[in-house]
Amino acid sequence: MRLKAGCNLNLQTDDETPLIAMLRPRSGEGQWVVSESYELDPFTPVLEYVDTFGNLCQRLVAPKGAFRLRVDVVVETADQIRVTPAAPYTPVPELPNDVLQFLLQSRYCPSDRMEEQAKQIAGKQRPGYAQVEAIRRWIHDQLEYKYGVSDGSTDALQTLDDGAGVCRDFSHVGISLCRALLIPARMVVGWLHELDPMDMHAWFEAFVGGRWYTFDATQAEPRGGRIAVAYGRDAADVALTTEYGPTKVADMKVWVHKG
Repeated sequence: MRLKAGCNLNLQTDDETPLIAMLRPRSGEGQWVVSESYELDPFTPVLEYVDTFGNLCQRLVAPKGAFRLRVDVVVETADQIRVTPAAPYTPVPELPNDVLQFLLQSRYCPSDRMEEQAKQIAGKQRPGYAQVEAIRRWIHDQLEYKYGVSDGSTDALQTLDDGAGVCRDFSHVGISLCRALLIPARMVVGWLHELDPMDMHAWFEAFVGGRWYTFDATQAEPRGGRIAVAYGRDAADVALTTEYGPTKVADMKVWVHKG
């Protein structure tokens, strides 16, 4: 599937403000960036680097006043995500070194406090993919997708208490429950074709059977048409922009079309 996607982000700053943006997807397993454009208005010098999770980051100083960042991409991506119900649990000694970090509790994913609930939800399933799918299905069935319940400080335990949240919150719960069962899990932020309402989207991946698999608790069935922009331990690692000074998002528009 070839998708045309992008994001137009309008910021308002009180003064020159150091900023790190994470808006460019990378080619890799499951997606190929055919073409892209990245506009800064007004233009300002920018330095790009790759962070510890492999994300493309743009470091710059936003000028005072109105500042616009716009990314347009054409990406070839899978029509369907890979589903392998029999994929086994990968024992910790066999995990690649770079995967081990996704077993640890993190800011929004206090997995060390969620083992009992994880076992209640998925303990009777075969270790591996089947356990992760049981977790995904439980979140989809038991939590309400609802705006205004959570904010930037809400972690997975709070989401469980609230019984509701948005894609970010659903992902944190899934990641935490997986890690509680010693299954590495990470957060993904990107674009999903035909998401309604259209916005940036979050889902999670779990490492079973020797590879990463996609799981999205906001969707009833597996769906392809995804463009991954950033990976991390939780939402703290995958912010579209990180500003080091007073900054307001005046407007943001996201689009994904077949192309």
